[in-house]
Amino acid sequence: MSYTRFAIYYVPPASALADFGAAWLGWDLIRGIPVEALAISGRDGVTASPRKYGFHGTLKPPFRLRNGYDTARLAQSVQELAACTAPAACTGLKLSRLGRFLALTPTGDTAALGQLASVFVTQLDAFRAPPTAQDLAKRRQRRLSERQDANLERWGYPYVLDEFRFHLTLTGKLPKDQIENWIAVLENALPALPEPFEINSVALVGERADGQFELIERFDLTG
Repeated sequence: MSYTRFAIYYVPPASALADFGAAWLGWDLIRGIPVEALAISGRDGVTASPRKYGFHGTLKPPFRLRNGYDTARLAQSVQELAACTAPAACTGLKLSRLGRFLALTPTGDTAALGQLASVFVTQLDAFRAPPTAQDLAKRRQRRLSERQDANLERWGYPYVLDEFRFHLTLTGKLPKDQIENWIAVLENALPALPEPFEINSVALVGERADGQFELIERFDLTG
């Protein structure tokens, strides 16, 4: 399988949460297949944007491979980095509103999650092809801060390092008058959320030619 982009995700292991995420989005990231979605009116529309990415928390955002590198070499480097990186944990997860999006976000001290993401953003940067002019222009449509723009130039994405906020996306951008309704829907549909919330592995994922992301390989954090 060839891929147009790669990313490093947290992908929940087999659990009620993982099952919910796949059924909510209608896409099983681990198996790389569509699945029977939850029969909730309107769900298909509000999940259209995040569906292609699967249920996940981003650690290193999607990137194209730099010339001279291949999937096997990237996977080897992710494995080596995971072997010397410690797991990360926080108190738990909660349903949150992020602007006009809904997501699961961590509770308690999130410093370890931020540090974990920073390791993969910085240590794998040699594999990332520089953003195109089109990439930069698209990102700058969101009125980036000076720091976010500097991150975009240096790391290919605005919301990394000190601008990083770990989250598991559940919806696309919602109409303002529908946000409270979807909060109520999700509160009713979500399984019990993990306490504590732990990241013990990372996932190398790839974007297929059809635009859908799938798991390539999962690596335990054993540092």
